Amino acid sequence: MDNEEQVTERVILISCPLTYSLIDEDGNLISHGQGEGQIGKENLLIIDELGDIINLSLHDLTSLSVKDYKIRLTLTSQDEVLLSNLGYQYEDFAEKLISARNQLILKDLLMEEKLHKGEIAGEFIHTGVLGDNISSGECELRLYDTGLVIMAKTGEITRIPYGLIEKAEAENYRLSLTLDSGEKYILFRMGTEFQPFVESFEKLNSQISQKTQNLLRQLLPEANSLLIRKISILLKDGKCAKKSDLNAVSPGLWNKLEAQLSVLGIEKEYEFLKALGQQERICLGIKQGLWGDLTGQYIWFLIPIYSLDPSKPGNAIALEAAADEKSGKATYFFRITGRQNYRLCRNLEDLHREADRLIQKINYCMLMLNFRREPIYLPEESLAKPNYSKYRFAITTLPYLQSLRQLFIGRVFHSSSEQWEKDVEQLLKFNVTAETDQERWSKNKKLD
Repeated sequence: MDNEEQVTERVILISCPLTYSLIDEDGNLISHGQGEGQIGKENLLIIDELGDIINLSLHDLTSLSVKDYKIRLTLTSQDEVLLSNLGYQYEDFAEKLISARNQLILKDLLMEEKLHKGEIAGEFIHTGVLGDNISSGECELRLYDTGLVIMAKTGEITRIPYGLIEKAEAENYRLSLTLDSGEKYILFRMGTEFQPFVESFEKLNSQISQKTQNLLRQLLPEANSLLIRKISILLKDGKCAKKSDLNAVSPGLWNKLEAQLSVLGIEKEYEFLKALGQQERICLGIKQGLWGDLTGQYIWFLIPIYSLDPSKPGNAIALEAAADEKSGKATYFFRITGRQNYRLCRNLEDLHREADRLIQKINYCMLMLNFRREPIYLPEESLAKPNYSKYRFAITTLPYLQSLRQLFIGRVFHSSSEQWEKDVEQLLKFNVTAETDQERWSKNKKLD
């Protein structure tokens, strides 16, 4: 009864007769038959010949493959759906399915950021640090408030935050972007849209840099424009920078950043963790405006805690963030290296390198997620809830996020200063005594 009403009330982008097969994660055929496929804005309905309905949420698609006149969908459950015999509507059906899924993903990842320029047809080449070709092909290009989006024709979506772009060059109708990770993207074949696209990109990228510079001028009113520009590169769009790197550019800046922690009410937590950590490798980041708020101030820090004494609490990086005096609610901890490796390590330089790699990964992840922390710590069972379905795509398709989730140890809530300190000590002790890397800390976990 309700199923028929749902079909008629929803917006149908395309309807097409097809053959479907449902296959479980072990490769066993669950169901097979003929029916009608209907693509809506957020789901795909398959109505079989008997009128039964298979309702697939586009949130649950982790991958989508279009090849040899067949569409293969992989779900979060690891089950697969194979669609075939779509006839002359095959290409149109596949394009609308990819488009609907992409629109949903963009809404989830960008959280309704303003689109400044979109529907620009072009091509891209993505190369790795060593110049190896990672991916390429036809795409649609879009420019949003804080990042550029590449929507490949094959269905993959890549978001590049302006804050991660170290160098941009426009020459011979090709826009080359070099990220601070060393990866490179080349965008081309945009036709007459090339110059307007480049101009919009340069304007938005400049606005991000300008916001950082304006904030730095408030903190360092005596600094000249050249110095402000140098610092803004390290802290662009809220990136976290190491104490030693910032001191090398401006010795007075670090103390000014630390003073902001007091303004936002997380100074005590910082000082407590600082006493435990590798102080020259502490990182701080600051950003003007977050999630549409253009006036608020957001600050966060990373403190690596480790030593060559495996009996001391450590092997962790602490993350704390606040946007106002009431927003700092928890401290997040990540494992630097494998627990067995940490116990056997006798070279501090090795730990320095591992900590630096993890700091870069957290930095990258925070910008890619627009500084949202839920996708990092939410357990698998929470992701099944409607409120958090928007994070499923990011978690199942972004390798850096998957890695951070694996390294996540636990979080400590700010119930009171005394309780917070006790819980932090307990978490760090747990981290050096736990036997396996899979174990996570919880407040009720007992130590032997």
